[in-house]
Amino acid sequence: MIIPFIAGLLSGIVGGMGIGGGTILIPILVFILHVDQHVAQSINLIFFVPTAIVALSIHIKNHRVDLKVAAIIALFGIVGAILGSRFAVSVASGILKKMFGFFLFTMGIYQILRK
Repeated sequence: MIIPFIAGLLSGIVGGMGIGGGTILIPILVFILHVDQHVAQSINLIFFVPTAIVALSIHIKNHRVDLKVAAIIALFGIVGAILGSRFAVSVASGILKKMFGFFLFTMGIYQILRK
């Protein structure tokens, strides 16, 4: 049971920094714990709520959040979450895994190349 503990801890640290804990959590769940991609992404979403609340409260307390911009992003994020989740459940697990991998790869390249 040490791997889920480590996965949660690392994902929480990365998520608290605003990077996105799912970049750590989902690969650990899929490749090490052999969880289905749909289930891994669902676990990530459940994991995200309490960690985001804690991180957000700390960032708000330190005056690091523009609440007007955050409200607009949150509104459209909810719409995107509805559309994205409906799409995700209609896609086969193998394809979803490849799409997630492509996304991570693309974001990694972007991070390397940006100034």
